[in-house]
Amino acid sequence: MVEHLLGLLRVRVARGVNLAVRDVTTSDPYVVLRMGKQKLKTRVIKKNTNPVWNEDLTLCIEDPSLPVRLQVFDKDRFSMDDAMGHAEFDIRPFLEAVKMNLQGVPEGTIIRKVVPCRQNCLAEESVVRWCHGQVTQDLALRLKDVERGEVELQLQWVNVPGAKGL
Repeated sequence: MVEHLLGLLRVRVARGVNLAVRDVTTSDPYVVLRMGKQKLKTRVIKKNTNPVWNEDLTLCIEDPSLPVRLQVFDKDRFSMDDAMGHAEFDIRPFLEAVKMNLQGVPEGTIIRKVVPCRQNCLAEESVVRWCHGQVTQDLALRLKDVERGEVELQLQWVNVPGAKGL
């Protein structure tokens, strides 16, 4: 498996903002991340439409052309969980910055900006920056097929010894 692995993508699922109500006056949201055959979930935050997860989910990256898909659900005890929207994002702009030799670059330097457009789910401009000796990207994703809601994420790259690398 390591021979096909490029590295790991650590996705910090920070928080949800103004998520849809699915249980009378509130929701019990959780996030599902998918990439290829991988599927990861955050914990459920009960009775909150502005949940703070601050949870790190780590994806194995073999094919960087695959989008990362994010879905938000409302946990229900006695019925199917309710969909609360979905989004997806492309990791290639982030990985292009990871490939650069950035040693000696001043802390906080902005490497690139990704602007919202019809082809992405960005709610606002996303900045890729050099921070604490590594490349990070902050994303605010606007959820689709739902009346409202955004999810804020941060991406970090993790090199794996013996992996193919970027």
